[in-house]
Amino acid sequence: MADSTAPPRARNHGRRAADDTARRSRRRNRVLALAAGGVLVIGGAGYTLASWTDTEWVFGGDGSGGPGVGTSGFQVEQNVTAPFTAAGFTSDETNPGQALRFTVDALALSPGTATYAPVALRTTADSIAGDLVLRPAVPAAGVAVTDADDVLWNALQVRVAAITDTTAVCDATAFDVPWTSVASGPLGTAAATVARPLAAAGGSTQVYCFEVSLPESPTLPAGTTVDALQGRTVAPAWQFAAESD
Repeated sequence: MADSTAPPRARNHGRRAADDTARRSRRRNRVLALAAGGVLVIGGAGYTLASWTDTEWVFGGDGSGGPGVGTSGFQVEQNVTAPFTAAGFTSDETNPGQALRFTVDALALSPGTATYAPVALRTTADSIAGDLVLRPAVPAAGVAVTDADDVLWNALQVRVAAITDTTAVCDATAFDVPWTSVASGPLGTAAATVARPLAAAGGSTQVYCFEVSLPESPTLPAGTTVDALQGRTVAPAWQFAAESD
């Protein structure tokens, strides 16, 4: 019971102190409740959000913990030895590449004769599909020849035929059906104008048959006779420009 004998001012001061304590207690409880609900009231005026945080991550995977995004691969390989067994395929991306196996008379051409050599091309087992285009012949890098003034080079003619049958024989008959002629003309300018398709993962093989011939009446510089071609050698190199689909 309050002291009824106390002066009025003392009694009022006691009640105010009790009221202040009660208000502080209620304010503290309200702050705790609001903080638990995600809102904190400071000084009765400003509001500060207080919330829990969380993060989630994902990555492009393959389903077993490995990377799931990448690039495809495109790679062509060649084989110059019929019957083109799997073990004979290899990749040669710089001039001069593998040596074509021309027929035995290749170094003994005379006017009106020709020599033949095949090459097979396909994509590798892990490659996507693509196309091939045969470029004109250029001198083979690092191969010494005896044709300094290019008289023999400019006299020779080339024909190239293609087929997907790896058992087909590369000889004079390669320029009949079902082979497809892809290039014909002077050695240094004849090139294919149509691309040949290659299936992915070695699913198809393009076989090219090269015929190099010395015409009976070759193109020669003024004042040069056919006899000037004797004892000369050349080493043409051909590039197959490959492009993925």
